[in-house]
Amino acid sequence: MSLVEDKEPVIVHARSLVQSISEITSSLVCIDREQENFMEIGSYLERTSPVIMELQTNSSYATEILQAISKNIDLAKNLVGKCLKGADSIPDMEFRSILQNLEGVIKNIGLGLSLIPFSAFRNQEYAEVAVQSLSREMKNVHIEINHVQASDPKETLQISPLEHLLDEEVENDLYSVQVNFPAENLQSTDMPLSIDFVREGRYIDHGKSSTCSLQAFPKVAKYKEPQYASFLCPLTGKIMDDPVTIESGATYERWAITEWFKKFEDGSADVICPATGRKLAVRTLNTNVALRTTIEEWKERNEATRIKVVRDTLSVARPDSVIFEALRYLQHLCKKKQYNKVEVRNIGMIPLLARFLKHKDENIRCATVEILQSLAEEDDESKEMIAKTDAISRTIKMLSSNHLPERHASLSLLLELSRSEQLYEVIGSVTGCILMLIMMKYNHYSDAFTAKQADEILKNLENSPKNIKCMAENGHLEPLLKHLIEEEMQLEMGSYLGEIVLGQDTKTFVAERASPALIKMIHSGKSLTRRAAFKALVKMSSYHPNSSILVKAGVVPNIIEEMFTPRIYNEPMSFLGESATILANILESGPALENLQVNRNGHTMESDYVVYTIVHMLKSSAPDEINVNLIRILLSLTKSPKAKSTLVSVVKESEASYTLIELIDSPHEELGITSIKLLISLAPYMGYTLSDRLCKTRGQPENLIKNPSEIERITEKHAVSANFLAKLPHLNLALNLSLFRKNTVPIILKAINDIQSGERMGKFSISYLEGLVGVLVRLTTAVCDPQILSLARDHNLTSVFTELLMTTSSDEVQRLSATGLENLSAESINLSKQPPAPPNKGPNLKKLQNFLSLSSSKGKRLQMCPIHKGPCSSQTTFCLLEAKAVKRLLACLEHENVAVVKAALSAICTLLDEKVDVDNSVTILSEMDAIKHVLKVLRKHKQEVWQKSLWVIEKFLMKGGDSFASEISEDRSLLSVLVSALHHGDIVTRRMAEKILKHLNRLPDFSTAEFLS
Repeated sequence: MSLVEDKEPVIVHARSLVQSISEITSSLVCIDREQENFMEIGSYLERTSPVIMELQTNSSYATEILQAISKNIDLAKNLVGKCLKGADSIPDMEFRSILQNLEGVIKNIGLGLSLIPFSAFRNQEYAEVAVQSLSREMKNVHIEINHVQASDPKETLQISPLEHLLDEEVENDLYSVQVNFPAENLQSTDMPLSIDFVREGRYIDHGKSSTCSLQAFPKVAKYKEPQYASFLCPLTGKIMDDPVTIESGATYERWAITEWFKKFEDGSADVICPATGRKLAVRTLNTNVALRTTIEEWKERNEATRIKVVRDTLSVARPDSVIFEALRYLQHLCKKKQYNKVEVRNIGMIPLLARFLKHKDENIRCATVEILQSLAEEDDESKEMIAKTDAISRTIKMLSSNHLPERHASLSLLLELSRSEQLYEVIGSVTGCILMLIMMKYNHYSDAFTAKQADEILKNLENSPKNIKCMAENGHLEPLLKHLIEEEMQLEMGSYLGEIVLGQDTKTFVAERASPALIKMIHSGKSLTRRAAFKALVKMSSYHPNSSILVKAGVVPNIIEEMFTPRIYNEPMSFLGESATILANILESGPALENLQVNRNGHTMESDYVVYTIVHMLKSSAPDEINVNLIRILLSLTKSPKAKSTLVSVVKESEASYTLIELIDSPHEELGITSIKLLISLAPYMGYTLSDRLCKTRGQPENLIKNPSEIERITEKHAVSANFLAKLPHLNLALNLSLFRKNTVPIILKAINDIQSGERMGKFSISYLEGLVGVLVRLTTAVCDPQILSLARDHNLTSVFTELLMTTSSDEVQRLSATGLENLSAESINLSKQPPAPPNKGPNLKKLQNFLSLSSSKGKRLQMCPIHKGPCSSQTTFCLLEAKAVKRLLACLEHENVAVVKAALSAICTLLDEKVDVDNSVTILSEMDAIKHVLKVLRKHKQEVWQKSLWVIEKFLMKGGDSFASEISEDRSLLSVLVSALHHGDIVTRRMAEKILKHLNRLPDFSTAEFLS
């Protein structure tokens, strides 16, 4: 048989005995009769368990000893079982016999322990002494039966205080053997032991008054240095705290002998020494320093022993009640003397205590926190040891406890720990700690103590810059703003302001508080401090509501000074980029430029000096970020008419326009976009200049329109590029021909088709579509050029615009499409002229007529247009009638957007031009109920469309006769519109209104035809 196989039965036997002991001790508590004796028996049995578990490692002699102990344990189990069935009903003599048998069991087990050889202790002398001491105690045990009758179960057992139980002399100041073994073999959840630790009187546990001796404490050995008779006061019989010696040489407790002397104050009897009986001539009390020192040292040594007992108790799994009372007693010792706290720390109990912060019982957790708080008071070494465990994180979790004492205790511990310089960041780095404390601080209405403690902790944590940043990120900004004005932390605080993300409700508050300090930091001679200030101001200025605050604080003059002071871009002290960003952010918020002072010389942001300087700072060789913000500033200046006029003049005269056009193709996306936006803003005032310079720039203008196959998605740059081309003067032939030669139109049509079909959709797709359609419209103004005319015919632009009228959700695209149709329709009369008649009517007349009715190129028959008086088609002559665009234009008159309505009216008006057959036009339009649409437009939009609408109505009245006059006069609102036009319209509108009223016989018509010759 192997050694392992040989040990296995011993291990099983040992664990079985320990389990039996646990069951017996659990049962003993339930016996009300002679409870103190049964608790003492249970204590001896419990103290035997570690020794039994130690025996399992020595199989050579353990079997015989374990068998002997086993017989006694079985006997004890039977005897206790009898008492459990009804101790009150057992006769006195029989009950006495049971107790005597149990006394014999304890003595026999003690005898068995004495048989353990020295080799079993593996040279651990303290273990041998402890076991042998326990053996002697058990062999000499004597159980005194105090009562033979059953006790009243309702009465609480009155048991002597612990001190008299510790009076027995023990050879050494030892503590119980520490043996590690599975907790399940020791713990019994049904063992509600109550412990009285060293407190005189009774110990209250969970509202129940209960006392028991230290012998009832599991695994507690009474290893105590013997006390001496000289320690006891003859009057009180207790150990003295303040011993004093009197004339007789006897020593007493100071307060006790003082009370004794009071009996003789009346002088009726001689003062005598209570111990010796001698008469005393004087009552002088002399402090016995030597004895007091000896007693104090004796107490310290024994309290150290008791601390070790508590440690060993907590080291092994115990019932919750045992753990709780052990912790409460340890707390009592820690409060008693500072030395005891040092001892707790020195024997390594802090990690052990930290484990109980995870306990399920809230009272145990609370008691543990209170002990740790006591240990941490004014002891940095204990604080460091606590920090090495997970106690801080566990304590922070306990802040959210619903158990108020636990939450308060956790706050007190955290407050004590937060006073340590080494723990500022340790505490603040725990996830959620600072946020939870902030919430508690501002929730003072529900719990004032919690709010006050949280506030104190936060103040301590402010000593760490990282904690201040975390506080600011969680909404507690006061520490950051407070330390911003302090030179020691100014750099860190300024940097944090530039990093943290503030809520909308706090951005303005921070700007008001921080901007004065940041302006002072700008003037600091320290580069890092200046950088932090500029970074913070960039962040603040990005929130537009802050702009007025920054302006009021005087930021703009300082920024202008920084920008206009000549420096090299990469110079360490140069912050041109940050300054430009701040100024651009402020100006984009829309302040009044004429009132925005920039220096002491009276210059404002719209002064020529400022505009010229900023324009000349714009260089293609400058860093991209600087150019972006300089252009943003110039864009903001265009909001002021004075500044815009100066800007246009400077850009025309300088190379700035070339620079802006060059920057269009910058790899920096934002730089290209801002450059184009500024060019679009300048286009109405210097469009021809920009067009010419654009055409002279390499790669332009074709680079403004990208082939759809070359781009993955439509970006903002694509959109603004197309719109820039559309905004440039339409009549610039050089630009139009350049677009023609670069074959741009097919690319545009392909991109429009992709967007319309849904293949390319995105945030900027509609804006891009508007720009593309605008570029096509610009070409319709140049169809007088043969090349552009051929282009418009080849791509059938009339059909393109007609289709866009109804298949887009963009008002601007509809407006542009109507404008494009207007431009093309205006050319229809010139493109559909009827050919001259042949000189004679010979046999070839019919052949010629047939020839004229056919398309020479495509073989399609050209219809004679009733409006344009010649052969027409949508593709070759751009005829709106043939393109079936008229009905769509009339539908656009129902649009809510007046710009779309006006463009549609303008296109329709081309069909009523003097060059066309107006009679036929009126007839055709009347068949489509055009006059009803126009009258409805007048009612809906009034002044905005007066001129075009009245012009159409006048044409109908002039050419349509009485039938149209009757229909028009039935509209009741027309008269009020006409009267209003007479009063408020321009001269052209008034004349048209007057003519219409005369046609409707609302005004007398003075005509020379009415006079006789």
